[in-house]
Amino acid sequence: MSAKEKVNILMVDDQPAKLLTYEAMLGELGENLIKANSGKEALGVLLKTDVAVVMLDVSMPEIDGFELAQMIRQHPRFHKTAIIFVSAVNLTDLDRLKGYALGAVDYISVPVVPQLLRAKVSVFVELQRKAKQTEELNSQLRQMSSRLMTLQDEERRRVARELHDGLGQELVATKMVLARIVEEHSAPLKDQLAGEGSDIVDRAIEQVRTISYLLHPPLLDEAGLALALRWYLDGITKRSGIHTSLDIQPHNFPRLTAELETAIFRIVQEALTNVFRHSEASGSWVVLSHEENRIVVMVRDNGKGLAEETAALRSDSIGVGLGGMRQRAREFGGEFRVSNANPGTLVEVVIPGTALRQEWRSRLQQSDDGPRTENDGGPSLAPG
Repeated sequence: MSAKEKVNILMVDDQPAKLLTYEAMLGELGENLIKANSGKEALGVLLKTDVAVVMLDVSMPEIDGFELAQMIRQHPRFHKTAIIFVSAVNLTDLDRLKGYALGAVDYISVPVVPQLLRAKVSVFVELQRKAKQTEELNSQLRQMSSRLMTLQDEERRRVARELHDGLGQELVATKMVLARIVEEHSAPLKDQLAGEGSDIVDRAIEQVRTISYLLHPPLLDEAGLALALRWYLDGITKRSGIHTSLDIQPHNFPRLTAELETAIFRIVQEALTNVFRHSEASGSWVVLSHEENRIVVMVRDNGKGLAEETAALRSDSIGVGLGGMRQRAREFGGEFRVSNANPGTLVEVVIPGTALRQEWRSRLQQSDDGPRTENDGGPSLAPG
């Protein structure tokens, strides 16, 4: 339910003139007003319609207000529906207690003061609206949680498949070679098999290193964001066939906090994964710049671009990838934007200076072996 969506207010009274009066009084609230001339008619409305507030006349023929309130509360859909009693007679304390026991939340006496009626009804209307919004948000969170668990399971399956199909096969081959070495009596052939076994082990080690580095590259901790990104882009260019260039400014890009370096690396990683999976691009460009009081990260490709609703970051149109990138930026007070670049897609992240490590300058001055990243001369954003 959006903040502007109308809610239903049910007014129950056996006198049509009173219902018209209540309608005039509550019209300023801009909600959907429903009239019922009897308890039976009110029950029929409630069975078909969700109602935020019920205004009940205490004294009605056949089914009075107390009886109707009891019937309403017996239905599980209306356990929390606000019920306001309207009475033309002075009720005793026992009558009020009876009403509260049956589910009333308030009383209004006749003659009704319009301002008082609107104030009381509007409170319960807003409570109902907020409750609906909370329920919808909880539902979205449950869906996101389920989606995240699904993605985690898919990633686990992918890693397991990589280990089985790659590393597992190499280890099986190594075992076979070792068995032949044991059985073989010819020294030259033993040397040849030993060489083959060594090559297989080298490939297995390389696969383990690649999988480990993709999960969390040690370069990120040891040498910093700039070198980790350069290593990652070299690898993704080889694996995907999509030429990817990196432009880093300044030349001696500073170390950041571990959390911020990881967040930026993951944003670039996710953006390039999307390029590889969805863009049909032949090239992509990554820009990482440390300016006077902010860090700017841009990833662009020359592919087919995004749907307009996705580029607008509508919650019902973005997946976990874009949502995760935006959340990582927000954790550091940053801005996340995505747009169509004609051709391709442009992802931009701006991290304010308040999120940067204050002592990076002094640390660079004290260390002679800090990261040094050369500009590869690629375009900053425009292809060609």
